[in-house]
Amino acid sequence: MEIRGFQGADDVPGVIRAHGRAWRTAYAELLPRRLLETVAVDPSPEDERRWLESLASNPDGVFVALEDGSAVGFVDVRWGDVETKPFVGPDDAELRAIYVDPDHWGAGVGTALLERGLEALPAAVSTIRLEMLAGNEVGKRFYEARGFERTGTNEIEFGGDVYETDVFTKRLSAVDRREW
Repeated sequence: MEIRGFQGADDVPGVIRAHGRAWRTAYAELLPRRLLETVAVDPSPEDERRWLESLASNPDGVFVALEDGSAVGFVDVRWGDVETKPFVGPDDAELRAIYVDPDHWGAGVGTALLERGLEALPAAVSTIRLEMLAGNEVGKRFYEARGFERTGTNEIEFGGDVYETDVFTKRLSAVDRREW
C-alpha cells in the first residue's frame, strides 16, 4: 500500500468509488436506501468535476491510499484558511473525510491515512475534530481506538431529512506528528 498526496483528476474516480462503497456499507442501517443510492460509486463526469474542485481546494491536506496503483481510500484534513465546519475553532483542524473501500477495511488503510493526515498538520494545531452520523458503530470504534472522544452532537441534513451527528475530538501529541 502507498499513501501519497492527492494528484488530481486521475485520483478522483477511485476516491469517489471508495467513498460511495464505504457510505453504502457503513450507513446501510442508518440512512434510507433511496438516499444511499444517490451516493456515486461509478461517477459521472459531473461527479468527477465536483469532487476534483473540492479536493483540489485543499492541496496540503488530501492524501490517497493506493493498492496496485488504484485508489482504495482517502483522507481530507483541513485547517487554517481552508473551509471547516462551525464546531472547528480557529486553532483546530477538521478531519473532514476519511473513507476506505470496504474490501480493504481491517487492513490498516484507514489508520495509515489518518496518521498521514495528522502528520500534515502544522505544529500550531493542537486539536482535531470530526463529525459523523450518530449510530455509526464502525466509525465510533475506529476513532475511539485512535484516541478520539465524543465531545458533542450536531445535526446534518441529507436529502431533505435531518440526522443526528456525533462530534469527536482528539488532542494531538508529538507522537501524532511523528515523521515516517
